[in-house]
Amino acid sequence: MGKGSEDLVEKESLNSTPVNSDTFPAWAKDVAECEEHFGVSREKGLSTDEVLKRHQIYGLNELEKPEGTSIFKLILEQFNDTLVRILLAAAVISFVLAFFDGDEGGEMGITAFVEPLVIFLILIVNAIVGIWQETNAEKALEALKEIQSQQATVMRDGTKVSSLPAKELVPGDIVELRVGDKVPADMRVVALISSTLRVEQGSLTGESEAVSKTTKHVDENADIQGKKCMVFAGTTVVNGNCICLVTDTGMNTEIGRVHSQIQEAAQHEEDTPLKKKLNEFGEVLTMIIGLICALVWLINVKYFLSWEYVDGWPRNFKFSFEKCTYYFEIAVALAVAAIPEGLPAVITTCLALGTRKMAQKNALVRKLPSVETLGCTTVICSDKTGTLTTNQMAVSKLVAMGSRIGTLRSFNVEGTSFDPRDGKIEDWPTGRMDANLQMIAKIAAICNDAGVEQSEQQFVSRGMPTEAALKVLVEKMGFPEGLNKVPSNDDVLSCSRLWSELEQRIATLEFDRDRKSMGVMVDSSSGKKLLLVKGAVENVLERSTRIQLLDDSVQELDQYSRDLILQSLRDMSLSALRCLGFAYSDVPSDFTTYDGSEDHPAHQQLLNPSNYFSIESNLTFAGFVGLRDPPRKEVRQAIADCRTAGIRVMVITGDNKSTAEAICREIGVFEADEDISSRSLTGKEFMDVQDQKNHLRQTGGLLFSRAEPKHKQEIVRLLKEDGEVVAMTGDGVNDAPALKLADIGVAMGISGTEVAKEASDMVLADDNFSTIVAAVGEGRSIYNNMKAFIRYMISSNIGEVASIFLTAALGIPEGMIPVQLLWVNLVTDGPPATALGFNPPDKDIMKKPPRRSDDSLITAWILFRYMVIGMYVGVATVGVFIIWYTHNSFMGIDLSQDGHSLVSYSQLAHWDQCSSWEGFKVSPFTAGSQTFSFDSNPCEYFQQGKIKASTLSLSVLVAIEMFNSLNALSEDGSLVTMPPWVNPWLLLAMAVSFGLHFVILYVPFLAQVFGIVPLSLNEWLLVLAVSLPVILIDEVLKFVGRCTSGYRYSPRTRSAKQKEE
Repeated sequence: MGKGSEDLVEKESLNSTPVNSDTFPAWAKDVAECEEHFGVSREKGLSTDEVLKRHQIYGLNELEKPEGTSIFKLILEQFNDTLVRILLAAAVISFVLAFFDGDEGGEMGITAFVEPLVIFLILIVNAIVGIWQETNAEKALEALKEIQSQQATVMRDGTKVSSLPAKELVPGDIVELRVGDKVPADMRVVALISSTLRVEQGSLTGESEAVSKTTKHVDENADIQGKKCMVFAGTTVVNGNCICLVTDTGMNTEIGRVHSQIQEAAQHEEDTPLKKKLNEFGEVLTMIIGLICALVWLINVKYFLSWEYVDGWPRNFKFSFEKCTYYFEIAVALAVAAIPEGLPAVITTCLALGTRKMAQKNALVRKLPSVETLGCTTVICSDKTGTLTTNQMAVSKLVAMGSRIGTLRSFNVEGTSFDPRDGKIEDWPTGRMDANLQMIAKIAAICNDAGVEQSEQQFVSRGMPTEAALKVLVEKMGFPEGLNKVPSNDDVLSCSRLWSELEQRIATLEFDRDRKSMGVMVDSSSGKKLLLVKGAVENVLERSTRIQLLDDSVQELDQYSRDLILQSLRDMSLSALRCLGFAYSDVPSDFTTYDGSEDHPAHQQLLNPSNYFSIESNLTFAGFVGLRDPPRKEVRQAIADCRTAGIRVMVITGDNKSTAEAICREIGVFEADEDISSRSLTGKEFMDVQDQKNHLRQTGGLLFSRAEPKHKQEIVRLLKEDGEVVAMTGDGVNDAPALKLADIGVAMGISGTEVAKEASDMVLADDNFSTIVAAVGEGRSIYNNMKAFIRYMISSNIGEVASIFLTAALGIPEGMIPVQLLWVNLVTDGPPATALGFNPPDKDIMKKPPRRSDDSLITAWILFRYMVIGMYVGVATVGVFIIWYTHNSFMGIDLSQDGHSLVSYSQLAHWDQCSSWEGFKVSPFTAGSQTFSFDSNPCEYFQQGKIKASTLSLSVLVAIEMFNSLNALSEDGSLVTMPPWVNPWLLLAMAVSFGLHFVILYVPFLAQVFGIVPLSLNEWLLVLAVSLPVILIDEVLKFVGRCTSGYRYSPRTRSAKQKEE
């Protein structure tokens, strides 16, 4: 029982009005019992006083709006991420340190403030994007309100009130419904004004046809489709008028329950597989950063804390706040270096590029992370109607009479839509239609109230889809020669219109559920008046006494011919075809002069539907057709592709079992002769299964028919609990809760309701199942590329950490300051990482099984590789720093041109003791147009004077990371087999990154902000000499990886199989 229902019961206990619709099964009670229970009569309706009482109990007939998350809570949620919290802490500490250092002013003061401000800016932008996504996520509930009816015609105090706001309805109200009305609440049908009532409720139940309603009660345990005496809020009356009794309003309606299920599903939304892995990585990173920071402090504690031993005890402690702060800054730099700040931006960019690629394939992604989740989809739960099928009724078979008694002719009809040009009739005698085929065309065209219109790029039905399909058949049949009429190419239904001109319709005998047929009287161009009838084949055949043959001769309908027609009907019904028969006769003698006038004596017979049965008797049977909601042409291949890609397909539909099974066999979910007794269940049967998870684990396809929203939701929930990554497709209101709950909710763009679209992660612009399969392939490609740039960025960060750690361990001056590392992580690394997202997909990407959602992003071997690369980055950046201070040349490259003084490695490692060195002097050196002199304080050579060495370290870091991006083109493939030009975007990105680095080097203001100076040609040669070996090192590691790949992967494959068994 939902929350709204609990509130209802609670309120009722406080009120004397004896109405409790939640526990009263109105569908299982006759009309008199319902009126008695709700304390109302259909003639008078409720009194004003009673309405006021019930308003206090039930409230307004509208869906409740859930309380939105406060903006403050949304802001806090954006910082509920490990990486973000580390960054925030680093920014706060940096800001505090910069503030205390600010008294000194100068260049380093400016630099110190840039870093925390940039980090804060990143966090603010990240929070704004997150909040925007959150506030846009729950529009599905608003879209549900659009479905609700706005007004209703109600009986109150014995008076009919038209246009009463639907929100003012209460249980017990008497409401009149007409054709075209949207049902305002869940209601019990108490009386039919017309002979028949049909309601389109497919968006709520998934049924492919409009449902006939009755006043007769049904079984108490009937499912929503079986409640034939109930009409549900949000559905539409397509035929007939009736009087109804309101049984449930607001949140207690079926659509209200869907609303509650969407809310519940929204609360259970989980992070995507990638987000989970990044969170895990962030937690591991936190521990590593903590350990390394502690280690750096322990190594350097002697520099800011010293003591003497007196009598065996430590005494005379000396603490240097300045040096303590300095090493604290190194720890902050370490945190900045270890966090790939640019990773969220690069991931977002890559996903955005992926959405553009998918949009070109008609898959419109509403939520960026779903692009990545698609790549590991293991199960696709698909709705049938409108997804696997066209949701457009089409005639697939036409059966006509033969040339002699006891013979039939059968024609297969192509086409799956309402487009008359979609397909043709096989073996059709174009332009040579015999009299029997002409009669079938005439009845199909005239005994028909539907139409077909062209709306933008597609054809849509106006009226009953079944009748619209008959009009399309007439157009495919064409117009017979010799009738002096030529169909128009501009008119969609030109043949039907020409038949209507030849045979003027003068009366209509409406369809009703007892005789199951519809008839029209026509004034024929031949001068005769005819009665044309269409309806259920058994019923029409029962009232037929003759058959029309191919040559227009009429013979007695013998038992053999009757049995032959019924056998053909049974065969077509087994293929899930809905069959309609056609018959005709001369009008009864009373109507031979009838012209449609109300004054004619025979007109009175037409006012009473009980006379229709006798009028439609002694018919001549002409033939029949089989209709269905046909499968899409591309679906069979798409399902075969899913099987190849290791993805299971489950069909979950509200339609009946036999229809769904026939479609599933046709599209390849099941084989034609496969025993599917254990694979095809109704929603109710599945809920009664003892071990539901075991049932869902069966290999191959599964079918669930007559499924209600709660069944779909339960299936998705169980699959997710079992570790599956579920993509759910759907188009109706009934699909919305499951779409919301699934890892990937896929809605239909053309036939889908707004509710389904808003609850989804992805919308198919062409409503085509095969588009999902293409999107899965794209998702796999994007994930592989994301892995490439995540590995690249993380390896870069390992190198930065190694550099800072070696600096601290060796005791040399700090090589790179935090703002430089931030620049590398955000700007320099960004373009190559993004460009790796353009790597071409593997050719066999859809021939591999889906990756497991718990597959590690970085395997032990990959981590080892990047630890090796990272250590080299650390050695190279620190090494070039030491080389500048201690060597005049390196590998034949002259470094003495700037005039800097050389020191020994020992002096560099103990630079903090410089003030105690006697006679220590350094000469001035040049950098670009600047000259650095240290006459007043030679020890500044290790602080202000390190600017050139620091620039070399930064440039080596940038160069190594550019070359390392080439290594990331393939996980194990050599650059010989996958050369850099396979991804020209990467070469362009490398040029952009180098260009940005040149900008900060050679623009004076930026050089001052980043604490660097221009480099000479020889110094650039040194940078390249130190950087290029990273390619050779990774080539060796890749070769080892290729040689050991079988050893590394085979045990895991075996264990995976054992786990499955």
